[in-house]
Amino acid sequence: MADHPGIIFKDGPAGRRAALMMGPDVWEVVTVTRETNQRGDKAVNAVAEAMGTPAFQVEIALRYYASYPDEIDAELVMREETSRTAEEEWHARQRLLA
Repeated sequence: MADHPGIIFKDGPAGRRAALMMGPDVWEVVTVTRETNQRGDKAVNAVAEAMGTPAFQVEIALRYYASYPDEIDAELVMREETSRTAEEEWHARQRLLA
């Protein structure tokens, strides 16, 4: 945390994760950043506006990601797998109820 002021760690069902102090998780900022068509400062501003988060916090999250991409990418993969499994289960229930 000393190397990345503004980053805290939260515990939850999925384990420990990096987050912005008073803001979203780093993986959430990375997800929105990947979805924007902008680059550089324009991307930071677009993400900040989309998330309702100050641009300086977006920059903090992206600096953390630059230092620990494997950690955040693993979080993203786990979240994608969880989402995919939940969607498959929903479709299976819908087929049973049809």
